[in-house]
Amino acid sequence: MKQQTLTKSEMQVMNILWSLDRGACVNDILAQYPDPKPAYTTIATFLKILTQKGFIEYKKGTGKLLIYSPLITKEKYRRQVMEEVKDDFFGNSFKSMFSFFVREEHLTAEEIQELIDQIKEEEKI
Repeated sequence: MKQQTLTKSEMQVMNILWSLDRGACVNDILAQYPDPKPAYTTIATFLKILTQKGFIEYKKGTGKLLIYSPLITKEKYRRQVMEEVKDDFFGNSFKSMFSFFVREEHLTAEEIQELIDQIKEEEKI
């Protein structure tokens, strides 16, 4: 089953959870937001949605406090999204996707050489 993708706002919350590298309550997450900070209830709503989507879980803390933790790593989510982009936009062709980014990002010859060197290093492993 294909896991759902995150909206931009959900991604903000997940990035905070991933960066904290531990469980967090709503106030912990709010503390990491830049100003203007969203309302407490807005973050609580995003956490409920992320729980329903299967991206996070929660455990009861002291009193009514809920502690939220990611169920998926940032790396795993990134890999999943990039696979979907490759499949949906580039006909499952990594070469087509790579060529697109080389063109669109206007990579310098030096940056392209760095990528080639990285590929050669990976081949040795």
